[in-house]
Amino acid sequence: MRLKDHLKGRVPDDALRRFSGRFDVVGDVAIVSVPPEMDAYKPLVAKTILSTRKNVYTVLNKVQKVGSDARTASFEILAGETTLTRYREFGFQYRFDVTKVFFTSRMAYERRRVTEQVEPGETVLVPFCGVGPFAIPAAARGGRVTAIEKNPEAYGWLRENIILNHVDDSVMAILGDATDTGHLLGKRFDRIIIPTPYGMKDSLDIFAPFAARDGMIHFYAFGPKNGMPALVEALEKKGFALTFHDECGNVAPGIKRWVFDLVKTG
Repeated sequence: MRLKDHLKGRVPDDALRRFSGRFDVVGDVAIVSVPPEMDAYKPLVAKTILSTRKNVYTVLNKVQKVGSDARTASFEILAGETTLTRYREFGFQYRFDVTKVFFTSRMAYERRRVTEQVEPGETVLVPFCGVGPFAIPAAARGGRVTAIEKNPEAYGWLRENIILNHVDDSVMAILGDATDTGHLLGKRFDRIIIPTPYGMKDSLDIFAPFAARDGMIHFYAFGPKNGMPALVEALEKKGFALTFHDECGNVAPGIKRWVFDLVKTG
């Protein structure tokens, strides 16, 4: 039964119509967005989530979308005492504070799709790496990974998660702005995974020069579905061979995240 179904008859219909009823679970933390019309019912929403999801101990209300330089949103605690969590994904574990780093569990299958392509001995670059959900599985597959993260909080958890997942010999973690590429001069990578932050439009141009010839680039971009044919055409004009592309979920009304698997041919 959906969350909205549990709330019918307990929340006025006019208010409930404005509530999507969706929530994400990251480890033992549930994240929901309660509209202002339902402010008086936030304790009820939290109690209902806790009663229906026995593995959840904290409920957070997202009160502001991602917008800071660290790509974090603003939250209020509706239930529970801690915002720290341990999240498990396809055999890997990640510890972090969900209020201080950017993380989405909705990319789990996409992360597996990409990292399962990594071959032993490959050199892999992951800018904007966050707490490590691309970098760590790539290293576990035998890749030699360079992971770059700007947010000191996320970088701290990245270092801890590298050790937690026993890949500390295979990941070089760098604290810094990934777009400051001076430390990459002279390097070429067999594979580059670019989980582009929302709103950044030039990430491919920044990192493509560091791909080896015939290297693979997994490039993430944002836009409406009707804008994709023009983007595909632009990528091909830049000299990339497109081997795969697909949508990876909604990020805003009418805006989706897209992935493009590109081979650098020039």
